[in-house]
Amino acid sequence: MKKTVITISREYGSGGRIIGKKLADALGFSFYDGELLSLVAKESGYTVEFVRQNDQKKTHSLLYHLYMGSQVLPASDMIFIAQSKVIKDLYSKESCVIVGRCADYVLRGKEDVINIFIHAPLESRMARVEKEYAEKADNYKSYVQKQDKSRVAYYNYFADDAWGKVQTYDLAVNSNIGIDEAVKLIVDYVKMKQGE
Repeated sequence: MKKTVITISREYGSGGRIIGKKLADALGFSFYDGELLSLVAKESGYTVEFVRQNDQKKTHSLLYHLYMGSQVLPASDMIFIAQSKVIKDLYSKESCVIVGRCADYVLRGKEDVINIFIHAPLESRMARVEKEYAEKADNYKSYVQKQDKSRVAYYNYFADDAWGKVQTYDLAVNSNIGIDEAVKLIVDYVKMKQGE
């Protein structure tokens, strides 16, 4: 199988991380999600805890920082720059699955990249967050929507396209078909793209 990098963008609670991990295992690829944090820390010189605190956070606009007279980029911007370098380095070295972190945008236009978007109905995502993720919330609907809103804001801040825009992905999968079925569907798609 030739070198391929698969990026996974996902709605919160859709099971995208789980699908990404199972996909990497099925294909024999490396898997990167939270694992990227230590690589970013090494690249940037920051501690892993500092990277974790500023990971996937949107800051104020550049105009705000210019107005405030700040000469230094906000921490989250510096983390994104280091993270982008790490993602590009991974792309040049190995087949892997990368979850989130605007990886589809960072690698846009590169050969041998397959961009996947995982989604599911809101009710299914709410149930997964409560039962499988065991997260506590007073209102799961508001909680899930807030997490999605945060992802949209982060992506739209750093990327020049809109998060979830179907035209930017090779394949969109509704995880309501089942986690294992979604993995099989994506594996079949990857093999078809590679001409196997």
